[in-house]
Amino acid sequence: MQLGLFFVFATICVVGALNLVLQRHPVSSALSLIVVMASLAAEYLLLGAEFVAAVQVIVYAGAIMVLFVLVIMLLNAGEEEHTFGSKIATWLGIPGLLALSVLTAWALLYRETGAGLTSGAILGDPRSIGKLLFHEFLLPFEITSVLILIAILGAVVLASPPHSNAEKEG
Repeated sequence: MQLGLFFVFATICVVGALNLVLQRHPVSSALSLIVVMASLAAEYLLLGAEFVAAVQVIVYAGAIMVLFVLVIMLLNAGEEEHTFGSKIATWLGIPGLLALSVLTAWALLYRETGAGLTSGAILGDPRSIGKLLFHEFLLPFEITSVLILIAILGAVVLASPPHSNAEKEG
């Protein structure tokens, strides 16, 4: 049952990610990203990490996606053109995809069956996760918040109308 649910949510996640990349409108891409994040939260629930699943929904699918949609609306982004991509991405991406596929298949075929974690074996109540976040990982946490602030300021600057020379002199 649990393995079946895993494959259902994994399929939803992969289809949402493909839809994210293939959409022509940025708002539709942002909504596809919400689907991906919600299916990842369901995967966390299957692993027994309820707190991480709740944080995934509240922080990422909630707050971060509100910022993404706000930036999209500030930039007044319309439908984007799809290009055929760069030749460098094709020459590096296809062999990289093949190598990653072979590595994943090898890891799945030759894994040790007795060395894995059981469902719900990851220990961590909200208090211990909070101590980790605000003590050992405080610097990366604060750097992330500063980067998000810089991204918002950049979106506001890019969305503001350009000033003409007549306005600057007057």
